[in-house]
Amino acid sequence: MAGRDDYVCPHCGGSTWVIDDAGDAQPCVCRGGRIRRAQTRGLVTTIPRRFSGLTVSPDGRQITDHGRPLAFAPEIARAVLKYCRTIDEQLERGRGLWFEGDTGTGKTTLAMLVSKSALQAGHSVAIYSMPRLLATIRNTFDADSDSSYAELFKQLTAVDLLHLDDVGAEQQTEWVLEQLYSIVNERYEDGRAVMITTNLGIADLKKQIGERTVSRLMEMCGDALPLYGSDRRVEFDPAKPDPFSSPQDEPTARKLDHEPATD
Repeated sequence: MAGRDDYVCPHCGGSTWVIDDAGDAQPCVCRGGRIRRAQTRGLVTTIPRRFSGLTVSPDGRQITDHGRPLAFAPEIARAVLKYCRTIDEQLERGRGLWFEGDTGTGKTTLAMLVSKSALQAGHSVAIYSMPRLLATIRNTFDADSDSSYAELFKQLTAVDLLHLDDVGAEQQTEWVLEQLYSIVNERYEDGRAVMITTNLGIADLKKQIGERTVSRLMEMCGDALPLYGSDRRVEFDPAKPDPFSSPQDEPTARKLDHEPATD
């Protein structure tokens, strides 16, 4: 069977342009897909198996995993569901999302749902944890690397949505700070969306990745969506009710770290 790269569009013969009745060149229906494939070739663009069952319920009011409702603070769930419902508009505006909070409260789960919604809507998405992204960048400098740093940078800054997980988990060096700033700044200037998850509050994140980068992320993503509470992965016991389905175990939408928490 022919692979995706062997496919030749019957409308344009692979040129991605067609001639209309007036004799003018017009983009072929295949052009958008060809561009997206070129943008993401070699990048991590698939939803991990652990999150493959994430979806929005048919009525658009719940976040589910293989049909099982997941419990989140109502204001957090509403913000994510609205973003998914308006994904085309959000990405066109270069508007991203920022999930902040404790380990195991569902930040990555919600971010994966957003990335999945973007992919289903036909957008290009790159999905990386910060440690993996930095390792990928370092690999481009190896003598036997299949791609150059310039090629990878162009791809990372061209996709419709860049999903960065565990920002702040990387070891801090001047090189790391410069790489992250360069990617975020390029996307900031081009009006392309970034979505991040982090365990760090804003003050600590500024220390970890630099004020310039955090400032741009704040403008691109708006206020962080805070998820605080106990680690539901650690507490999970198959013999007990699923902690993600119980309202009393919802991650609390506590105020961000620059505002005092209330008990």
